[in-house]
Amino acid sequence: MPVIFLGHGSPMNAIEDNAWRRSWQSLGQSFGAGGSYPAPQLILCVSAHWLTRGWHLTAMAKPKTIHDFGGFPQVLFDQQYPAPGAPAVAGEIAKSISAPPLGLDDHEWGLDHGAWAVLKPMFPAATIPVVQLSMDYSRPPAEHFALGQQLEKLRDYGVLIVGSGNIVHNLRAMQWGAGPDKAYDWAKEFDDKVASQIASGNLGELPKFQSMGQTATLAHPTYDHYLPLLYTAGAAVTSDKPRFFNADFQGASIAMRSVVWS
Repeated sequence: MPVIFLGHGSPMNAIEDNAWRRSWQSLGQSFGAGGSYPAPQLILCVSAHWLTRGWHLTAMAKPKTIHDFGGFPQVLFDQQYPAPGAPAVAGEIAKSISAPPLGLDDHEWGLDHGAWAVLKPMFPAATIPVVQLSMDYSRPPAEHFALGQQLEKLRDYGVLIVGSGNIVHNLRAMQWGAGPDKAYDWAKEFDDKVASQIASGNLGELPKFQSMGQTATLAHPTYDHYLPLLYTAGAAVTSDKPRFFNADFQGASIAMRSVVWS
C-alpha cells in the first residue's frame, strides 16, 4: 500500500466544494478495481487532534464520529462517518510494536475531524475499517518518526496509513479570504524546506524541524499538526517515490501540501 500525508486545514474542507476536497475524492478513487492501488483492507489514521499520555489505538467495533470544533455551521456538526472499527486488528497491531507500548481504547475516543474530514471525501461509503492512533505530544519528535518506521510493515498487509495534519499550521496568523497562492514568507520558507527534504529522500531530517528556529516557531506555535507527517514519513521506504499535491495555502498560514509515497 502507499502511505499518505494529508494537509487537512479547516474542518469546512470536509464539505465545501473546493480544490482540496476534490483532490481527496480523486485520490480515493485511485484505490480498488481499475485504480492505481489495491483497495485498503484497513485504514490506520494518525490525526493531529488526538493527543494522549502514551500512545493508544481505537479498539471499538463502532467508533463514533467526533465533532471536535466550534463555531461552524450546523451542517458540519451533522456529518457522520460510520466506518467500522477493528478491535482484533488493533490488538494485533499493538502486539507488533516493540516500543513504545500501545494502549487500546475500546470506548472513549472514535474518529475525530482530522480523520473523518479527509476519509469521508476519499471513501464516502465508509465500509473500510478505520483504526486511529493517538500521539503522545510530550515525547520528542524523533520518537514519533521511529514509531512510524515500525508501522511500515503494515503496508504489506493491505493497511493504508494516513497522517492528517498540516506542514504549516498557525491559526493565530490566519488571513481568512486569502487565496491559495498567498502565504507569509516564513510559511513558504518552512513549507519549501520540508518539501525539499521529502523530495530528496532526507526523511530523517524531518524530526529536526525545530532547528529552523523562529521560522519553525512561527510555522508551528504548537507542533501537533506537524507530528502526523513524521509517522507517514517514517513508514515510507527508500524505494518509494513521493508525489506532492495540494501544494498551496489556506488563510496564508496553513500549508495544505500533501504527499503520497508509493
